[in-house]
Amino acid sequence: MEYDIKDPKLAEGGRRRIQWADREMPVLRSIKDRFEKERPFEGIRMSACLHVTTETANLMKTLHAGGAETVLVASNPLSTQDDVAASLVMHDEIPVHAIKGEDNLTYYKHINAAVDHKPHITMDDGADVVSTLHKDRREMLEHVIGGTEETTTGVIRLKAMAADGALEFPVVAVNDAMTKHFFDNRYGTGQSTVDGIVRATNILLAGKTFVIGGYGWCARGLAMRAKGMGANVIVTEVDPLKALEAVMDGFRVMPMIEAAPIGDIFCTLTGDINVIDKHHFEAMKDGAIVSNSGHFNVEINIPALEEMAAEKRLVRPFVEQYDLPDGRQIHLLGEGRLINLAAAEGHPASVMDMSFANQALSAEYMVKNVDKLQKTVYPVPEEIDAEIARLKLASMGVEIDVLTEEQIAYLNSWQEGT
Repeated sequence: MEYDIKDPKLAEGGRRRIQWADREMPVLRSIKDRFEKERPFEGIRMSACLHVTTETANLMKTLHAGGAETVLVASNPLSTQDDVAASLVMHDEIPVHAIKGEDNLTYYKHINAAVDHKPHITMDDGADVVSTLHKDRREMLEHVIGGTEETTTGVIRLKAMAADGALEFPVVAVNDAMTKHFFDNRYGTGQSTVDGIVRATNILLAGKTFVIGGYGWCARGLAMRAKGMGANVIVTEVDPLKALEAVMDGFRVMPMIEAAPIGDIFCTLTGDINVIDKHHFEAMKDGAIVSNSGHFNVEINIPALEEMAAEKRLVRPFVEQYDLPDGRQIHLLGEGRLINLAAAEGHPASVMDMSFANQALSAEYMVKNVDKLQKTVYPVPEEIDAEIARLKLASMGVEIDVLTEEQIAYLNSWQEGT
């Protein structure tokens, strides 16, 4: 078995943390129990490019229980938990190629290790494996029957490929499942992003002006949590509907250039490039804190900040201080990468339970329906979404009403009046 991890000796600590996360993932655990009996992935090779966390470890163990030959690589250079990687390799014999803080060259070496696995199914968080297959390793496309995609940024890339006719196999957009973006993006990202910012800086949010770039599901969650901790929240948007929603939710909305001089803390969650740009840095106050919780660090124009700075130094773990010629200091968190994973542990296990249940069941759906699917991006089937919600409610001891025959007939009839 080939692997590339930081230190195999970290494995025992990783196993304890994986087991702790498993306690909060009852839906995935029930799927794993079924997979062990049915073995739906027997003979299927899977290459997963995901954040290497305790929750991901439980997904990999679930796929492995279903018969899959799996390889796991990191979807972000700063998101790997090295003890988790070690445990998967040493205790579960699942090959992992991921080291926290790996450089760009190593990151893409690991991506290519995932491609070298000759996957039948790709499982991406940001579409890097899919992009590499299509741009640089097209000879491996013949093995692939389909894929799944975890995050908004990756779905955007894949839909662009499908629109151009460039996508060579079907992909299920796990991110767009109701049980994913309603909960993982909103509650998971909201809490874990605040966690990352506070761990990195140890600042009090109450009374601070917190500027949030975007108002998609992830940004909504962060706005909700920042407001709950006493911050004065400003939202910047380009979509008039989302901007209107932010206003109706009680937040101030303005262009980033107007927010730049008054913001104490900034966080981007858009999936786009240069949301915070040079002219924004030029307008920021002394001591401004800048972070990102979108998938790639391109949301912040870091090269522009580097060029502007007279000096740069690491003042705390994950906090780089940029000294500008006019005496102002701007602080960049986590190298502009996902702050919730760079400085914290990512989403709580209980919310990833639903997200990774979607991954497992969507992969099973792909294997069962491969002959029916076209080379495009598919939503998670509604029945999978509903089943995950049902299982989650059951695990929480929550019961709901069931429609009567009379109610079903009423809803399906056009003859019934008021």
